[in-house]
Amino acid sequence: MARKFAELRAKMSDESRARAHALYQKMAAEMALHELRRARGISQEELAKALRIKQPNVAKMEKRADIYISTLRATIEAMGGTLDIVANFPEGKVKIKNFSSIGEEENREAKDKRGKRRSSAEICAAMAPTTNSTLPDR
Repeated sequence: MARKFAELRAKMSDESRARAHALYQKMAAEMALHELRRARGISQEELAKALRIKQPNVAKMEKRADIYISTLRATIEAMGGTLDIVANFPEGKVKIKNFSSIGEEENREAKDKRGKRRSSAEICAAMAPTTNSTLPDR
């Protein structure tokens, strides 16, 4: 008969629980984009709807090794988070702030056919390359 995890955890020593918790914290702090989406309980279809793109585009995006910062920001925001770019040096960490406005200028200038402002997700979807090897003309 299967046992509940709570029962097994209750039998663990304090030291074992602390090690398990530390391992959990490490694993939760670093994950791929698709793992993050799954951990947040969001399907590709739900994310696609929030980004106003199609589900296959979400699947392609999650497989990419290289992605626009604006696309990543829109994706993270669609999952309910915020994106911070941080450089790590031996002396300490530095938050890079010139990426915080990416997409905002385009959003101010870009308008759709109805004359309404486009969301950053719409702009990111329009700017995103269709393959890893080519970049869109600007």
